[in-house]
This record gives sequence, C-alpha cells and structure tokens, in this order.
Amino acid sequence: MSHLEEHAPGPNFIKQIILKDRDAGKHGGQIVTRFPPEPNGHLHIGHAKAICLNFSLAQEFGGRCHLRYDDTNPVAEDPAYVASIAEDIQWMGFSWGDHLYHASDYFEQLYDIACELIDKGLAYVDDLTPDQIREYRGTLTEPGKNSPYRDRSVQENIDLFRRMRAGEYKEGERVLRLKIDMASPNMNMRDPLIYRIRYATHQRTGDEWCIYPLYDYTHCLSDAFEGITHSLCTLEFEDHRPLYDWVVAKAETGHIPRQIEFARLNLDYTVTSKRKLLELVNEGMCSGWDDPRMPTIKGLRRRGYTPESIRLFCDRIGITKKDSTIDVGMLEAAIRDDLNAKAERRFAVLDPIKVTITNYPENEWEELDVPNHPQNEAMGTRKLPFGRVVYIDRDDFMMDPPKKFFRLGPDRDVRLRYAYVIHCDEVIQDAEGHVTELKCTYRKDTFGGVTPEGMKKVKGIIHWLPEQGSVPAEVRVYDRLFKEQNPVKDKAVDYKTHINPESLLVMKNARVEAGMAEAAPETRYQFERLGFFTSDWRDHSKSTPVFNRTVTLRDTWKK
Repeated sequence: MSHLEEHAPGPNFIKQIILKDRDAGKHGGQIVTRFPPEPNGHLHIGHAKAICLNFSLAQEFGGRCHLRYDDTNPVAEDPAYVASIAEDIQWMGFSWGDHLYHASDYFEQLYDIACELIDKGLAYVDDLTPDQIREYRGTLTEPGKNSPYRDRSVQENIDLFRRMRAGEYKEGERVLRLKIDMASPNMNMRDPLIYRIRYATHQRTGDEWCIYPLYDYTHCLSDAFEGITHSLCTLEFEDHRPLYDWVVAKAETGHIPRQIEFARLNLDYTVTSKRKLLELVNEGMCSGWDDPRMPTIKGLRRRGYTPESIRLFCDRIGITKKDSTIDVGMLEAAIRDDLNAKAERRFAVLDPIKVTITNYPENEWEELDVPNHPQNEAMGTRKLPFGRVVYIDRDDFMMDPPKKFFRLGPDRDVRLRYAYVIHCDEVIQDAEGHVTELKCTYRKDTFGGVTPEGMKKVKGIIHWLPEQGSVPAEVRVYDRLFKEQNPVKDKAVDYKTHINPESLLVMKNARVEAGMAEAAPETRYQFERLGFFTSDWRDHSKSTPVFNRTVTLRDTWKK
C-alpha cells in the first residue's frame, strides 16, 4: 500500500449502481464508459474529475473507457485542442487503448437516423427564425405552441432536409427539429433542434458537411453506437435525460445506454468556465492556458501538480448527486501529501543577504553531507560546500527583532541547518538603510547540531546557501488567482476585479543549489522551510534555472 492509498476515498453512488447492474447481469456484466470532451478548449480540473471517474470505474470493473471527441461545432474546434486533450488524459495516467472515437465518425449514421425519424413522422424541417423559435417555445410557466411548419408532409420534410445537406439554404434559414410535445413541462422536450446549417470547415471532415447535429441528438446515439453501458455526465444534464432516452428509443439502435448524473466540481477561489478562462488569457491576466495559476490540467502540471495528486484529490472528494463547492485547500493538501514523501529536499534563498563569516579561512571550504530527505535514508545524501561566504533569506534577519523572533539579528546567534551556529557581529547597510551584508563569526564546536557545554541552546535554525556551490535562479511564487472565495457570486460585479494582485511574485535574484541548474523539466523539490517547487518546463535553463512554487508547506489561507 502506498502512502497515498492510506486515505479513505469519498462516497461514490455511481459505483453502487454499477455493482447492482453487474450483479443483475445487465449488459452481460460488461462496463463501458466514455469521456466525451469538446475540442474547443483545454481541459481543466473539472474535467479531471470526469476523467478519473470514467476511466477508474472502467479499470476497477474490468471494462473499458472510450475517448470520444464531441466535434459537432466546427466554428470553435481546433486540432491543437484535440492533441492537447489526448496529452492531458495520458499524463493523468489513463489510456483508451483502441477506443478513440469522434462524433464526426458517425455523421452519416446520424443523418440516416434523422431521415428515418422524419419518415416516422417524428422530425420536421422548420422555417422559423431563431428568435421565433425561442418565442414559440414558451416559458417555464407557459406551454409552447406548435410551429406553423410542424405538420409538413414526410415527403416535403425529406426533400427539404436533403436540400439542407446539399447547401441550398443560408445559415439559420432552416433547422431540423424533433416532433415531441410543445406543451411538455420539460423545456428540453419541446421539439428540440437536432440539425442546423453551418458553413464552416470541420477540422476532420473539411467541407463535406454543411449541416451539423446538435449535442442532445448526437451524444446519446454515439453512446448507443459504441455500446456504452453507463453514460456519466454532470447534473446540468439531468433535465436532458428524458430527451436522451426518447432519442435512443425512437432510433431503435439495438442498445440502450443509461445516463447517470453527478455533481460537477466547483472549486472555491477558482473559475472553470472556458469562456472566462479564455478572457483571462486574452486580456493578459494570465500568460496562457498553461499559466500555473490557471485551473487547467496544463496549468496545474506546469505549477508542479502530479497526476497522482490530482487522482488522489478526485478520489477524496468522491461522487455525489448534491452540488457543492470544494475547498481548494483539499487540492493543495493532496499535492502536499504526494510530494512530502517523494520530493527531495534542497536549499533555496529567495531574497538573499550576503553573510561573510569573518573567522572562517579565506579560499577554503569544507563539504558537508546533507540528507536528500530527512525521513528517508534510502534517498541518500548530497554534498554542500561550506565556506567564508554564505547567503541567508532576508526574511530570516531583522534589525530590531521582537521577542518571539528566533532567527538572526544584530548581536544574535542562529544555527545554519546541518552546519554551524553563527553570531551576527556587524550589519552593513546602504544609504537607504537597506541591509547589504552581515559580518558574522562561527563556532566550530557547534557543527551538526552540537551545543557545547556552557553555551545557551540556540532556538533558531535557518536554511542557507554557500557562495561556492549555489547559482542565481528565478523563482516564481504562485498563489491563488482570486482573493474572493466565489469570484462569480455577484453577477453585477466583474469577476476579474477579484484577481489576487499577489497571485504571482517573481524573485529574480534568488539562489539555489548549483546542481539544480541541471534539473530536468518538471523536477519537484521541497525547498526547506519554503514549500514545494518545480523546475519550469518552458523557461528552465542551465544559465538561469526557473522554479515555480507548487504549494506552501501548510495552508496559509486558513483563518
């Protein structure tokens, strides 16, 4: 059992449904799920929940999970998104094997079924304008009314639909609708549109088609074609289920999938709307879809999140039918739990102050053995040189320290971790009073945590870096993107006004251990006392290594 498997998973009512279906022999005991993303953007943490749910259930029950791109809107789709989605799923640790599909694979079948529905008197071509269709549809309290074109003959509807496909009409001039019930209390059953005219080049089928099926029609039939047993979707599709079942039944495909809805992932201090995320990128508030502050899978990955931590998070929050907002601290706790056991420790100084140890010989140094992980001897040790000049973090020094400040100050002692106790003898400042250097002395008899007889025990222990054996680096300190728990709660206020101005602090003069310049992209470390950091895959170089803060060592947002 790994250190991550020790945590109890959250509830999962869908698993219980599948167990009952399997025990009852439904679908021959087979379990087939699917993940159906639209290739119109990058995946985010909400999609990660759906990925984990669909692929994990299929794995657990010896079934399979399909990857099916819902590519029915050529205006918004891009092959780059197709590739990005596949990459994210694989990075998350899942595989669809040979079961990669596209809704566009079924365009001809979908068209043939639409013709069959027309032939059965269950679909018709409508000439109403989009505004008129909305008007005729009615409201939640008032029934809709039939379109004047609803009672066209089968022959006329077939002819018009074929001419729609042939490109004889303008966009919006005609649509194909199902003939169900304009007085239904469920708005989705009031003669929903299933085909529209759209003159746009499709990223897979080119200009072969100028009519495209809509989601509610395409999705359920694609599930039926592929033999999906359990079609899992979020709660906003609960009211669409009667339509899902109606279309599958009337199409008579020979297979009936079951749609089950679950609560989507709502995360505080976060927005996951694709439109809003695109705004953040386009308006320069984030540097791109992989900005480490973005809740996209690519952003989380660049920040340093691991696939294991995201899967752990999704497992912990569970699957329920009740909408709720999850504390983002749970996501941060998952990455801490994952990295705490496996991330090697290193020293880094984000805002360095030079410390000259005046009683240490010039041009000499000694090599200290420093553990890579204080609780795991198997991770070995590394050499860290100690000499006359070292650097400490500016936060570890105060000119006039308060009583509870146990770090360094004028005429004070502090212990350098794994090394010696030093005493601050002199503070050098520039004209503006900025501390530029500390003159200190060290006690050789205090090496390795020793407190000599007669010496008062030193309470403060700080990290440090040697001048010989460290290199300049850029460290990007990331925090939550929004300072409001629910940035979109007040619809009258632009959510972007809640951007956290301290969501990114760039420390350009930081220093890290010299060996870290050789770190491969996405190498994760714990910077002792500072948090978990990851070498940036885009900007990291041997001349100027770049590290992104993944998460602090504890939840600094707790009240």
